[in-house]
Amino acid sequence: MVFFARTMLLALGGSLTSAFYLPGVAPHDYADGDNVPLHVNSLTPLSNVQLKSLLAYDYYDPRFHFCQPENGPQKQSESLGSILFGDRIFTSPFQLYMGKNEQCNRLCASGPIPKEDATYINQCITDGYALHFVIDGLPAAHVTLDERTKEEYHSIGIRFGDIVAGTPIINNHYDFDIDYHQRPDGLKRVVGVVVTPKSIARNPKGGEKLTCDASSSNPQLVAEDGKQEIVYSYSVNWHASQTAWATRWDSYLHILDPSIHWFSLINSIAIVIFLSGMIATILLRGLHKDISRYNSSEPQEDAQEDYGWKLVHGDVFRPPARTMLLSVAVGSGVQLVAMVASTLIFAILGFLSPSNRGALATVMVIFFMISGGISGYVSAIVYKMNAGENWKLNILLASTLLPSVILSSFAALNFILVGSHSSGAVPFGTMVTIFGIYILVSLPLSVTGSYFGFRKPRIEHPVRTNQISRQIPDQPVYLRPLPSILMGGILPFGAIFIELYFVMNSIWFHRIYYGIGFLFVVFAVLMLTCCEVTILLCYFHLCNEDYSWSWRAYLTSAITGLYIYMYSILYYFTKLDINTFTSTLLYFGYSAVISLLASLLTGAVGYLACLIFLQRIFASIKVD
Repeated sequence: MVFFARTMLLALGGSLTSAFYLPGVAPHDYADGDNVPLHVNSLTPLSNVQLKSLLAYDYYDPRFHFCQPENGPQKQSESLGSILFGDRIFTSPFQLYMGKNEQCNRLCASGPIPKEDATYINQCITDGYALHFVIDGLPAAHVTLDERTKEEYHSIGIRFGDIVAGTPIINNHYDFDIDYHQRPDGLKRVVGVVVTPKSIARNPKGGEKLTCDASSSNPQLVAEDGKQEIVYSYSVNWHASQTAWATRWDSYLHILDPSIHWFSLINSIAIVIFLSGMIATILLRGLHKDISRYNSSEPQEDAQEDYGWKLVHGDVFRPPARTMLLSVAVGSGVQLVAMVASTLIFAILGFLSPSNRGALATVMVIFFMISGGISGYVSAIVYKMNAGENWKLNILLASTLLPSVILSSFAALNFILVGSHSSGAVPFGTMVTIFGIYILVSLPLSVTGSYFGFRKPRIEHPVRTNQISRQIPDQPVYLRPLPSILMGGILPFGAIFIELYFVMNSIWFHRIYYGIGFLFVVFAVLMLTCCEVTILLCYFHLCNEDYSWSWRAYLTSAITGLYIYMYSILYYFTKLDINTFTSTLLYFGYSAVISLLASLLTGAVGYLACLIFLQRIFASIKVD
C-alpha cells in the first residue's frame, strides 16, 4: 500500500505539474530571417464540434484543390505510430521567416473547381473538418474559451470553413500569430502558433489589389457550377514571448474540468476500498474460521466428515473444458497487461512527449511485440498445469492467435479506409513492416517463452483430484453462471467508466490526452478490482459446492469488455452525430477490437488471481 500511495502521488504530480520538460525532442534555434518550415497534415473533423465523420483526408487530395509547392509536395518522414494514427505530413507553399512579418501574401488561385469536387468540399465543411498545420513540431491551434473558468487555451486544428445562414463558406485566408522565445545568445525558438482563418471572396483574375479584411468583403462560397475559383492568402505576425520552450505545450494541455478527473479517481478508489472491506470481513474472518475448524484435531458434536468449501477439495483443480483456449487466452491477456503497464510507466515518466508525434502508438507496438515471450510462457504454464498434452498446438496458438485476430481485424477495417480514399488507411508498406516485426521479434520470443514454460516443472496442486467428479448441486439464481458473471463485471467497469469517457474523447476527437497520471492510477485500480471481485465470487461458489471455477473466474472479469462495448454504443448515440455507414462501421469495428482486448486483459487478471487464491486456501487445510 505504501508503494501504491507513492506511485499514485508521483503519477498525479506528473500529470498536474504546470511546467515540466518533456524529453525526446530537441529544440531548434532560428536566427532572424531563417526559414521556418510549415508542414501540412491530414484534414480531420474539428476536436471541439460534434463528430460527424471518422475519415481523415490527405491535405493534397486532388478534390480539395489546395495550393502546392513549386516542386510539388514532399512527404516528411514519420514514426510508425504517427502513420498508424493517420498522420500524413507534407511540405507546403507557405513561406515563413523568423521575425519577418508578412501581410496579405497571395498564395495561389485554385483554378476552376469541378462540380463533384465543389460538392465534396461543401460536405467536408458541413461535417466540421479542420486543417492541420505544423510549425517547428507545434500544431497550429485556434484560441478557445473555457466557459467555466473564462480562461483561454489552444485547441488544435483550423476550421476548413463555416456554415453561415445554412450555406457553407470556405476559409481562404490565414492569419498566423507565432510566438517566439529569445535566448541569451540572440537565437529564437518557436513557442506558440495560433491561426485565425477568414473567408474572403476575391476575383481570381488578380486585376484588383488583394484585400484581407473579412469585415469589408463577402464570404467565399464554393459554387457547384464547375467554374468556381478560390484565391488563397496568408499573413504572418511574430510576437516575443516569455514562455520557455520546455513549457510551450502547456496551453494545449488545458484541463477543462479537473474536478471530474478527481471524481473519477475517488470513485475508483472508493470501489476498491469497498471491495477490500468485503474481502477483509467475509473472506479473511470467515476463511480463517473455516480453516481453523477444518484443521481442528478435537472432534465436535455436530461435526460432519467434510462441509463447506472443503467438500470440493477433490474436484476444485480438475482441468476445465477447452483447456487449450483458456491457456492461450490467459497468456494473451498477460501480454496485454505487460504492454499497457509498460506504456503507462513510460508515459508518466515523461518519455512520450506530444512533440514526438505517434510516440504512444510506437511504444505500444514495441512493448506488444516484446511481451510475446510472456504470452508464450504463461500459456505453456497454464496448459501444462491443466494436464494439456498437445504442446505443439499450444505453442502455435500462443504465438499466432491474438496477433492474427488483431492484424486481420485492422486489415479489414483498413480496406474500408482505402475504399473511402481516406488518408487514415495504413500504407501497404507499413503493414508489411509491422508483419515483419512480428515475424522477427514477437514470434521467436513467444516460441522461446513457450519452450521455457514447458521445460518448467508442472505446477503441483495442494490437493489431489478424484477420478470421479462430484455432482454440483443446484445453485441459487444469483450464483448461476450468467447472472454471477454479469454481476461481477459491473464493479470493474464502474471503476473506470468516468475516465473511459475522456479516453474515448481523445481517440475519436483527436485530442491530446493529458491525464496520464490519472489513467495510471485507474488502471491499477481496475486490476485490483478484477482480482477482488473474482476472488469474492469464487469463494461464494465454493461455499455452495460449485467447483467449476476456471472459465467462470475468467469471464467474471472479462465481461468488463462487454460493458465497455455497450458504453461505446451509448457514446455513439449521445456524443456523436455520425450519419454515414462507413464511419459507423469503422466506429463499431474499432470499438469491438478495443473491447475484445480489454476482455482478454481483465479476464487473465481474474483467472490468475482466483488460481493463486485457491492454491493458498487449499494448501492451508488438512485433507485425509
